[in-house]
Amino acid sequence: MRALLYDIHGNVRALDAVLRDATQQGADEYFVGGDVALFGPWPEATVERLRELAPATWIRGNGERWTAAPDDLPAPLRAAAQASREALGDELVAELGALPESAPLDDRTRAWHGSPLSDVRSFTADDDDDDELLDGATEARLVFGHTHVQFRRAASVGDIELINPGSVGMPLDGDHRAAYALLHDDGTIEHRRVAYGHGDAPAALRERYGDPAWIQAPLYRLTHARFEPT
Repeated sequence: MRALLYDIHGNVRALDAVLRDATQQGADEYFVGGDVALFGPWPEATVERLRELAPATWIRGNGERWTAAPDDLPAPLRAAAQASREALGDELVAELGALPESAPLDDRTRAWHGSPLSDVRSFTADDDDDDELLDGATEARLVFGHTHVQFRRAASVGDIELINPGSVGMPLDGDHRAAYALLHDDGTIEHRRVAYGHGDAPAALRERYGDPAWIQAPLYRLTHARFEPT
């Protein structure tokens, strides 16, 4: 059984809770779907914990790509990526940035961070943009993250199932519980939620980084489990 871990965002407290639950359920393999450290209060500990998992397959998310090339970003995001880079070190950042964009999970399932089209554009719980985002995918099932919202549905085009395991470290559906999924040996995918001491993360984020402009969005998201108001 494989645990599918997406969008951890440097929240090792949430990750530890998920790993305990996954072990109790019988998970003995792991898939890391990207955005492991950026914007979180405990980036080093999070990556260290993930690197202890074996066997594990990793892909990169936009967070790894951005951290490896912060000069390509607007100034507020550049500062966040630079902070993550300083925490992890150049060698590890380069290693994470060189991870593949996608990987097979079984003979009918492929995993991406966002979608086959882009690591910053992903499927939503409705069917907006399915045709464009699928971008020639031929698998019967796609697993992805990026939006931090746990769901499954049929694609609006083709006979394809879309599954988002949700975010381990920064859920954005109003539920603070860490979200992940289990890929069972029979091919079924089970969504799971795990409670943890989520109130510690916002305080730890501010304690670590102070009050730079980039901190406001992740601080709101960790506090409210929702996107910040526009």
